[in-house]
Amino acid sequence: MRNSLFVLLAVLAAAAVYAAARIVDNPYVFFAGYVVLQFVVLATAWNILGGYCGYVNFGSAAFFALGAYTTVAMVKFPALAAKYLPEPLIAVTNLIFPLPIPVLILFGGVIAGLVGLGTGYLTLRLRGVYFSIATLALAVVLQTLVVNWDYVGGSRGAYVVRPATTPFFGIDYMEYLFLMMLALSVATLAAARSIERSRLGFGFAAIRDDELAAESCGVPTLRLKLVATALSGAFMGMAGAPFPYYIGFLEPSSAFGLAYAVNSIAMPMIGGTTSWIGPLIGAVLLGTLQQLATVTIWSELSLLIVGLLLIGFVIVAPNGIVGLLETLLGRKRTEPARAADAEGKA
Repeated sequence: MRNSLFVLLAVLAAAAVYAAARIVDNPYVFFAGYVVLQFVVLATAWNILGGYCGYVNFGSAAFFALGAYTTVAMVKFPALAAKYLPEPLIAVTNLIFPLPIPVLILFGGVIAGLVGLGTGYLTLRLRGVYFSIATLALAVVLQTLVVNWDYVGGSRGAYVVRPATTPFFGIDYMEYLFLMMLALSVATLAAARSIERSRLGFGFAAIRDDELAAESCGVPTLRLKLVATALSGAFMGMAGAPFPYYIGFLEPSSAFGLAYAVNSIAMPMIGGTTSWIGPLIGAVLLGTLQQLATVTIWSELSLLIVGLLLIGFVIVAPNGIVGLLETLLGRKRTEPARAADAEGKA
């Protein structure tokens, strides 16, 4: 399937999802749906580095928080400008700010992508568990910096007031955020699928299968890994950019939450890491189960569900749902051929 056709089908599917949410006519659908779509973006972004290249990243929460705190910094900028800038520049600032959500998403992606590029340059010469530990250390360092940075609220946190109006007449702001995250999900999935089927994706697969052999064959492994870390970090930052408007009050413990690090790894692992559709399946499955558990049973049950499902899939289907389906379909295809060979021999 051509990429343009895939984008068209993805847009139509997104339109159907939005229409179904409107038909339900329950505000909580948009509230919970935003979280599920947020995890679709995070899982797909993690899979660009962790699934395609085989480099496990434990710092997902750090890139997510970078996007969120970029938005906080932009929201607080007019107050800072009013304090230090001359009157003409203050007037210009008031015309530009507050920035719309799509621009904030772009800013969050650029900042997180640059940090991902820098992190990759410093750590991608490490391999295996050493790289994973380095990404975990990145999350700790960034959280420490944010806790001690008063401009974005520090350890006290920061309130982010949602605008009174939205660009679309008559739409609630939560519904608007849902639409933005739905559009970002389509863009992220389209990018992941395009990467998977390109020369870039083949290079990533060569690194995942045998990095030393890929280097000996002339594959520019370091350059490709830098591209992967930058893209992965950028999409994670984009997922975090609208979060302050969603939650209303951002503090380090919520932005650097364990759920983001765990879910961004578990969802691709459960869905399947070798294809763009694996993270989508895992995110929709786990995200929906977590939201149902939060409403019906207990909010803290969500990580327990993730842990139990991850253990179960590691034992039963180590290649995820996509790998399990491919195995079952492969067996069904080979069984008639084997039966025909047996009849021919008889």
